[in-house]
Amino acid sequence: MAVTSPEHARAHMPPLARLDVDQYHAMIEAGILREGSPFELLDGLLVQKDRSARGEDSMTIGKRHRAAVDLLAGLDALVKPHGCWIMKQGPVTLLRSHEPEPDGLVVRGQTRDYLERHPGPTDVFCVIEVSDGSLDHDRTNKLRIYAAAGIPQYVIVNLVDLQVEVFESPVPAEGRYSQTKALQAGATLPLYVGEGTRVDVPVRDLLP
Repeated sequence: MAVTSPEHARAHMPPLARLDVDQYHAMIEAGILREGSPFELLDGLLVQKDRSARGEDSMTIGKRHRAAVDLLAGLDALVKPHGCWIMKQGPVTLLRSHEPEPDGLVVRGQTRDYLERHPGPTDVFCVIEVSDGSLDHDRTNKLRIYAAAGIPQYVIVNLVDLQVEVFESPVPAEGRYSQTKALQAGATLPLYVGEGTRVDVPVRDLLP
């Protein structure tokens, strides 16, 4: 009798049970998941957040990653005059099966507007991910999710290549952005703050 190899067995794994956002919130409220646990809901699955340096343990937080996230706070003074604020590493509810926690968000309104709910797609002008060990994931899976939700601008602070990658003009039905560009340290990021308005951010201000 033929013996099934472990690789062949994994290929025929039964379908996974997926969560929606309400079930995810219920798990947090019930204490099954702790608030602030290193997980986010993507495609209905609990996915471990990777804030590590490339090649390091994914449960660690890379020093450059932490510094780059701290630098995002400097954007707050630029966006506030346009009726926005910067949320750092907070959840955004996208569709029924996604609640990622990106490193930065340009959000409509002010902090007190979101005491009873998380921001949703219509509240967010730009999503920012700081990417080192998570670069491939952020360029593919995260990009697809943000594009499908119609987020106008997606920015990756790429710590591997020391550049900022900008994705605009989402095509939600295809889960992609039709305009992309990479900006080096001497360039300027035109950060989207809504209603066709942008503020200029020196790329070097985003790189640790």
